[in-house]
Amino acid sequence: MYKRFFLLFFTVILLGCKVASSAALPVIDSGDVLPDAKQSVVLKSVAEMVSRYNYKKVELNDSISGVIYNRYLKSLDGNHNYFLASDIKSFEPYKTLLDDDIKAGNLEHVFLMFNVYKKRYKEHINYALAQLNKNFDFNENDIFVYDRDSLPFIASQAEMDNQWAQRVKYDLLNLKLASTDMAKNKATLKKRYENLLSQSAKLVSTDVMQVFMAALTNAIDPHTNYFNPASAAAFNIDMSRSLEGIGATLASENEYITIKALTAGGPAIKSQQVDIGDRIIAVAQGKTGEFQEIIGWRNDNAVTLIRGAKGTIVRLKLLPKGKNASDKSKIVELVRDKIILQDQSVKKEIRTYNQNGKTVKIGIINVPAFYLDFNAYKAGDPNYKSTTRDVKLILDTLKNDKVDGVVMDLRQNGGGSLVEAVSLTGLFIKTGPVVQVRDTRDKVQVDDDEDPSISWTGPMAVLVDRFSASASEIFSGAIQDYGRGLIIGTQTYGKGTVQQVYDLDQIINPAIKEMLTSLANKNGIKPVGNTSKFGQLNLTVAKFYRISGGSTQHKGVTPDIIFPAIIPLDKYGEDTEPSALPYDMIKPSTYTKIDDFSTVIPQLRKLHEARMVTNPSYQYLSADIADFKKREGEKSTTLNEDKLKQQRDADEAKLLERNNLRRVALGLPPLKKGETRAKNEDLDFLKLEAGQILTDYIGLNKAN
Repeated sequence: MYKRFFLLFFTVILLGCKVASSAALPVIDSGDVLPDAKQSVVLKSVAEMVSRYNYKKVELNDSISGVIYNRYLKSLDGNHNYFLASDIKSFEPYKTLLDDDIKAGNLEHVFLMFNVYKKRYKEHINYALAQLNKNFDFNENDIFVYDRDSLPFIASQAEMDNQWAQRVKYDLLNLKLASTDMAKNKATLKKRYENLLSQSAKLVSTDVMQVFMAALTNAIDPHTNYFNPASAAAFNIDMSRSLEGIGATLASENEYITIKALTAGGPAIKSQQVDIGDRIIAVAQGKTGEFQEIIGWRNDNAVTLIRGAKGTIVRLKLLPKGKNASDKSKIVELVRDKIILQDQSVKKEIRTYNQNGKTVKIGIINVPAFYLDFNAYKAGDPNYKSTTRDVKLILDTLKNDKVDGVVMDLRQNGGGSLVEAVSLTGLFIKTGPVVQVRDTRDKVQVDDDEDPSISWTGPMAVLVDRFSASASEIFSGAIQDYGRGLIIGTQTYGKGTVQQVYDLDQIINPAIKEMLTSLANKNGIKPVGNTSKFGQLNLTVAKFYRISGGSTQHKGVTPDIIFPAIIPLDKYGEDTEPSALPYDMIKPSTYTKIDDFSTVIPQLRKLHEARMVTNPSYQYLSADIADFKKREGEKSTTLNEDKLKQQRDADEAKLLERNNLRRVALGLPPLKKGETRAKNEDLDFLKLEAGQILTDYIGLNKAN
């Protein structure tokens, strides 16, 4: 209690602001997580910077307070599994108080909500542990509702207990489908639940602060972010593009550590056994180490376990994307490596096509990121690594190979260096503007390609998807505006904003740091002064615009020839973010179009669509997308063992059959159940079709 009083008193004295009033607050338990004075200073500082300097001007008022409240509540219990309706009712006043709290640097209500969540979490997991002493009948026709985000919060403790009893039954049934040893299954589940309690007990104030600050900054816009010291270190490792591990981006989703992205050239993607969406359920060190289950773990703890020194072995137990917990997992052995994104090279391949009896050679260049070794560049190293340099070298080899056209594959390229986006565009045009940037003062800067040399003058296309973002959109948008090449694929992400990194240690007044240290030492609290880190703020400071005047923000780039959306457009992308900056336009730059595809695009679409009608791979892809949408809408599952097993077996058989039909369509032999495909097999028919579309264009162009 003394620490709580000191923090409130300190906030009033140091910041000169009144603590927002509310109903009587509950007595703090010994296990509660409490904020420190440093976090109050950070909160107030970030609020001031976001309000004054962010590109999107947002006033902290009751309206935005409600948005922040809803985001924070969702981050704590988005699936409505922990809070009772009475808890939510007690939080209601905070909807219009959080803006005042933020301005004052007051975290009292934020931490109160979290501590209630932590209490409920502990209660429900302990209840689940107690259920393991009971026997379950798996012949009943019970239904477990696992997706509750659109349902009201549970009103009574009895109803909550029933929900958790069904969850335990569901977890046990999943294990039972893999093993009939119920004693072993209960022991496994007991260990899992105990791990959840253990991870919950390890939560500290910086964790709470990070979650709330994400709710605050993302209520302003999706790319303004605060990073606490640990998160800032992880972010900067990512930005420096150097770490030792497996080359995967992980996130915690529904208590599973889920693979969200794979690093080109990393051990995970090289294995061809790890896919985006796979869930890691256990980790083992070396060839013989014991597996440690990580279901329910914090993401940072899981990352620590998975990362390791170059050359060491880590084994992952994976639950593949789209599989249920009852499905069989697979074990993947990976040798950790040094992942240096700057050293990821673009890659090439040559595909041959038949055009009216003549062979057409298409060079396909995969560009994983817009990378640049800034240190080597600044040091004057003539061999510094960059996307543009690597592409230029490949274009030279493709010219020697006498290819007829080039496809630039930018799928899942989330961007990178703006300088590289401009210089890469310059390889395909003589000179001229590439992108416009408007800052908070409405000042527009035009970034030009000033190098008159052109590395490729022949036919070209750019292949994009929903995860092509930022620099990828600048490049593809410029190519489209100039009429330099065809854009093929799906609508891009729509990330058209510029962020600047601010080190809060450089922003927060040193005098405040000294005062924090003095007061903390005087009151026996851990020092938080000059040697501490306050984290960093990534602030949105500008917006990208195409040379034709339209922003890449929100809308992204719309292809000339559209492919089916493998990545759900209504789930991923800037236009799915409620706080995203809108699309708008400014005055176009002065530029000269190189070509005009308006007359040929309808013909190319017609040829493409005619092929797709009879293309088996296209039909299977369409069926996969339809199945995904159907399963995405499912919110419950049967708890009847026979029915669930039949459903799982049918799904596995259907998946194997469809994959084999796809393989046969591409000229590959079918696989038997349990057999894995060869690592060098290429099942990417959309890439092949992009090359075919460019081949069609070459044919039509010659005919004209």
